[in-house]
Amino acid sequence: MAVETSGSELPQVVALLAAGVIAVPIFRRLGLGSILGYLAAGLAIGPFGLGIFYDPGAILHVAELGVVMFLFIIGLEMQPSRLWGMRRQIFGLGVAQVGVCAVLLTGVGFLTGFSAAQSFVAGAGFVLTSTAIVMQILEERGELSTPGGQRMVSILLLEDLSIVPLLALVAFLAPAAHEDLGWMHRLTSIGIGLSAIVGLVVAGRYLLNPLFRILADSHAREVMTAAALLVVLGSALAMEVSGLSMAMGAFLAGVLLSESTFRHQLEADIEPFRGVLLGLFFLAVGMSLDLRIVAANWQMIAFYVVAYMLVKAIGIYLVARGLGNSHPMALERAVVMAQGGEFAFVLYSSAMTVGIIDGEANAILTAIIILSMVLTPLAMAALRLLTSEPEQSLDGVDVAEDLSGSVLIIGFGRFGQIASQPLLLRGIDVTIIDNDVEMIQAAASFGFKVYYGDGTRLDILHTAGAGRARAVLICVDKGETAVRIAEQMRAEFALIPVLARAYDRGIAMDLIQSGVEYQIRETFESALVFGQATLEHLGVDQDEAADIIEDVRQRDAARLDAQLAGGLQAGRGFMKGNMPPRGNAPVPAPLTPPRRPGRAMDEETASVLGHSAETEGEQDG
Repeated sequence: MAVETSGSELPQVVALLAAGVIAVPIFRRLGLGSILGYLAAGLAIGPFGLGIFYDPGAILHVAELGVVMFLFIIGLEMQPSRLWGMRRQIFGLGVAQVGVCAVLLTGVGFLTGFSAAQSFVAGAGFVLTSTAIVMQILEERGELSTPGGQRMVSILLLEDLSIVPLLALVAFLAPAAHEDLGWMHRLTSIGIGLSAIVGLVVAGRYLLNPLFRILADSHAREVMTAAALLVVLGSALAMEVSGLSMAMGAFLAGVLLSESTFRHQLEADIEPFRGVLLGLFFLAVGMSLDLRIVAANWQMIAFYVVAYMLVKAIGIYLVARGLGNSHPMALERAVVMAQGGEFAFVLYSSAMTVGIIDGEANAILTAIIILSMVLTPLAMAALRLLTSEPEQSLDGVDVAEDLSGSVLIIGFGRFGQIASQPLLLRGIDVTIIDNDVEMIQAAASFGFKVYYGDGTRLDILHTAGAGRARAVLICVDKGETAVRIAEQMRAEFALIPVLARAYDRGIAMDLIQSGVEYQIRETFESALVFGQATLEHLGVDQDEAADIIEDVRQRDAARLDAQLAGGLQAGRGFMKGNMPPRGNAPVPAPLTPPRRPGRAMDEETASVLGHSAETEGEQDG
């Protein structure tokens, strides 16, 4: 890290870490996202803030490795077969969006008085969306693997690949004074770039797997980590030396290793470096915002930031709608991808080198890109405020009205589906309601009649026949919702038996206090069956194993009684274990196993060992 400093660099390192640690949680709490937090923190400690750093360019150069490692990890998730399956989105949707936006943005510059070459360079740079920002947003929202997220990833991949022809076009558009390199030199540069790509593919296919196999045999973990970094940085360096994008080299390396048996090990080794360096990248971008340039040209910068973001968003929206995407999806993609990207810095620097733009224009364009990055989280927040949640279409779905089943089941997810089967096999008249339209439609394809209705609403409970039912089963997956329904039932239908699914121990106690006749924690009985099977596989006699499990069940029931009697608050972030309620009977077969493994020793384990413990357990989503 190169910063102007006298003596130790430790104060600057501490300042970087402190800025991120303080700003990011605050901005995330405000709903503005971690990216804007990093950018604001960088501006605060940069040359135009507290002045702790005076050379943000040096930090940005190092921090770009965060983007490189990010794309390597994305490449690890993109097997060649998966990329081939996305080819239409990459070369169809991606080319369409890049082409339309490039034409529109070039038109903005041309219509405002700039030459065709300058307008193209400025517009083409803004076309290149920020891979770091969009990927971070998708990752934070858990949408990388969704169809909408995959479309954005496809577009980003095409944009990253387009930096190569764009740099070539910049060279061809160079003024006459810079054309002394000749066609042969340009063709040589293209040949070097293609050779670098071919060489990287060959090395990845035939050398990397044997290399990691040898290193794995050495059982030296630090060497495997060093090798992972070597692959990422070496691939990036090879592409950079060849005149191509470092990020593209890292991505190709990731793709080539995506089907390797060492893929998960590589991802685990790179992940810590990726997270720290990516945060450092956004800090450096915030530092790089030259407020003197912004102050001197604020009217021009403000105009082009708004014009470029608006025109690019319109282009993205039109392409998305033209290719059949819904209005909400197209609008969200337009807002998320409306900013310029980090590769624009490379394109503008190249254009300045060959004389298409001068140094001041480069600084202004860079400020426009950075401000568009800063505005993206704010634009997303504004979109959330201005647009309401999409209403579910009830086409082909019957609304709960004047129903009269013997048993009312509220919630038909994985738990409710299993709970309904014994009743249906016995021939009991069952009424089922749920408020998830997609689940209702899916259930209909398997022959289940599920009505649309929100069980937390008293009027829905009336129309669904709760007052006439012989029993009401609360099978929703959200604990607070289950408690609310139980309280509604007790207040309005006090004589109707209510049996409820409890999400965790705290919810179980709330349900008992609300007066339900029966409640069961959703994963505990399956965990007991699992534990009994484990004992039997370890050689414990079947009857003895059953006795041990029954002892665990009774201990927990007694402890639950004591907690209820003593008024202990065991839920809500303290004891969220999966322990059985009073009077539970073992189920005949295991249910769906928990999706997340437990980490801490839970209460019943401690009680079996003879200890008194109130430790945290894991809960199953």
